[in-house]
Amino acid sequence: MNTLQDEIQEIKDGMDFDAEKYLTFSIGNDKYGMDIKFIEDIIGVQKITSVPNQPDHLKGVINLRGIIIPVIDIRVRLNKELRAYDDRTCIIVVNMEDASVGIVVDTVLEVVSIEDKNIANPPSYDQEGDNQYMKGIGKFKDDVIIIVDCYALISES
Repeated sequence: MNTLQDEIQEIKDGMDFDAEKYLTFSIGNDKYGMDIKFIEDIIGVQKITSVPNQPDHLKGVINLRGIIIPVIDIRVRLNKELRAYDDRTCIIVVNMEDASVGIVVDTVLEVVSIEDKNIANPPSYDQEGDNQYMKGIGKFKDDVIIIVDCYALISES
């Protein structure tokens, strides 16, 4: 039986990076998507070692197979209400420009395809709020999926 991680790797191995594949995850009742080309791994929450004098959204670092990876809590980054981690909480490890970063999400859902024509630009009324981390808003079946801008999410602003 294929796991979600196996499915992601199969898609990445055989895909043209212009494809519109997104790993979806939830934060509360909202659905978010992240371009699959950035996904390196999906792991359960493990011990996060705090690092002093860091921004609130940087929860600390983890040791993943001998590599130290900073971990961002997306709830803090998006100004969402905090909640305790549970058995559904995951860390999505993304690789951006040869640097890995873990992003804590409530629940990983599935990999979906969203055509470009079904992705609208994010609202432009508040570039200092949550939408500074939005790349777009996608329609998939009956769902609305907020497409995350990985670069903006992990950069220090």
